[in-house]
Amino acid sequence: MAPSTLSLLILSLLIFLQKANSNKITCHNPCLRNKLEVRFPFGFDNNRCSYPGFNLSCNDLQNQIILNLPNAGNFTVQNINYRSQTITITDPQNCLPKKFMDSSFDLSGSPFIPGHYNRSFTFLNCSSNSTTTVSGLWRIDCLSNENFTVVAMLTTNYESFLYMPAPSCTELKKRVFVPVLRSRWSDSETKLKWNEPYCRRCEEDGGTCGFKGDTGLTIECKGRRSNGPLPRSAKYGIVLGAGIPGLLCIVGIGSYLFGRLKEYSGGNQPTTEFSTAIAPQPSVVITGLDAPTIESYPKTQLGDSGRLPKPNDNTCPICLSEYQPKDTLRTIPNCSHYFHANCIDEWLKMNATCPLCRNSPDGSSVMTPSTPLSSSSSSLSTPMP
Repeated sequence: MAPSTLSLLILSLLIFLQKANSNKITCHNPCLRNKLEVRFPFGFDNNRCSYPGFNLSCNDLQNQIILNLPNAGNFTVQNINYRSQTITITDPQNCLPKKFMDSSFDLSGSPFIPGHYNRSFTFLNCSSNSTTTVSGLWRIDCLSNENFTVVAMLTTNYESFLYMPAPSCTELKKRVFVPVLRSRWSDSETKLKWNEPYCRRCEEDGGTCGFKGDTGLTIECKGRRSNGPLPRSAKYGIVLGAGIPGLLCIVGIGSYLFGRLKEYSGGNQPTTEFSTAIAPQPSVVITGLDAPTIESYPKTQLGDSGRLPKPNDNTCPICLSEYQPKDTLRTIPNCSHYFHANCIDEWLKMNATCPLCRNSPDGSSVMTPSTPLSSSSSSLSTPMP
């Protein structure tokens, strides 16, 4: 790559990173000692860090994160569940029922709704001993003392309570709507939820919500792993598609290793039958003749006239040279073929047959067994009588 091209790519990357960093808003968290995870849609500053209505503050003295509800007051944030879009709050003064009774827990003006079903309660101030025999009343410890007891009961049961021969009780407040689970609330905390902005699907996919662009309230999901969970049928298909070939591969490898192990074990313990089968068998070969036998074959010396036993045969079949006067010829019995004595003698030392007709003189051949450890040069020959 040319240096100019490389420099251009580096410059483009730096410009892109600078632009990306310029669009990123750093959100300040003043509650550094509080370990609660605070992120979009919540934030501590009235900027692009938080969605409208989700602004939080920090109580430095008690290290508490505070949520302000316009018509209900301040509450301490205990937990935020971004997947279920719920927030758990409590009263900073540790008397949540007093908050309910003073403000009727009015959530208007905020983006939150009760996390539990709203039930109507009536608050009563009774003597210290008045509630010992009456069922259906729930004592509120943070509003009670040794002289009187503050209790709450479902408003639907209040009319029946008035006609009961009950001890003296004074109505403090009627029809207070409280978000409670089942038939009562927790004195320490309650739960709220929000529907907008909707980020539940994004959170389930492993992403986080944030504003899209520098203006407006449009949000986007960032860092999402996928478009959503796979259908169960697709998961089964993946398992079967990967599992069956894998199982077959394991079976094939196991069979191969077992065969090799069996072959190796069998090779270390040869059987008698196998040894007999591969043992070399003796074979019968025809070797050459010994010197006395060769010398017993008739020899003829040509005279000065060069007259041959057979006038038409004037060439030695072995050396292909013409016979000359004074040459010594040797004749092989039975077939009467003749050759130069020197030529046929060397031939017969290695072969017991006539070079022309391949016939062996009667009684001249010797049959000997041959093994891989023996050679024709060491074979025994039986001389002709």
